[in-house]
Amino acid sequence: MKPTRLLDRTTTPDGTPITLHEHDGVISIRVGGIELMSTRQHHSEERLAEVACAGLRERPHAAVLIGGLGLGFTLRETLAQLGPDATVVVAELVPVVIAWNRNPAYRLAADVIADPRVDLVAGDVADVLDESRGRFDAIMLDVDNGARGLTTAVNDGLYVASGLGAARAALRPGGRLAVWSADHDRRFVARLEEAGFRVDVVKARTHATGGSWNWIFVGTR
Repeated sequence: MKPTRLLDRTTTPDGTPITLHEHDGVISIRVGGIELMSTRQHHSEERLAEVACAGLRERPHAAVLIGGLGLGFTLRETLAQLGPDATVVVAELVPVVIAWNRNPAYRLAADVIADPRVDLVAGDVADVLDESRGRFDAIMLDVDNGARGLTTAVNDGLYVASGLGAARAALRPGGRLAVWSADHDRRFVARLEEAGFRVDVVKARTHATGGSWNWIFVGTR
């Protein structure tokens, strides 16, 4: 059996360990020892982009925000869904995650980060939301394993009334907030509704042809 190699490690702003691993050609990121994402399972991350960006390809100067760069799969699919004059802002809280993606040795997302439509921000997506009233046609959040802080406890604020209100304010009328989750969460659906969103819940496989189910909570302004 091939061993799992630790490629790099760092900590999140609140001290949670975050590590990069390789096993038999598969790259993964773990937070506090929990696998957050991998290059083996990414269909639901691509589905997140498809759902959030539906209908935006023909919209002039569409603007989209992605919270969490991850391993670049959501960003790659987002760019495929949008036209040449779109803008995609990506907010990544952990700078080394950006460095991992830019490292050609890992073959992750260096090419899509270099796309001229991409504005990569090394910072908190919550700050981008607070500064972006009425700016975006779609917002995608994939910074945790669900609607609670995992990468850092500060992320809890994204999923409560204040954070959802900031997301709604940052959307243009008819815009969508799409939140990726490993599990269903009826309480979060209720919070989205209380924040003034019309809510749809989309199930997505971890693999295009099978695997376990993940969930995408879609709130439309």
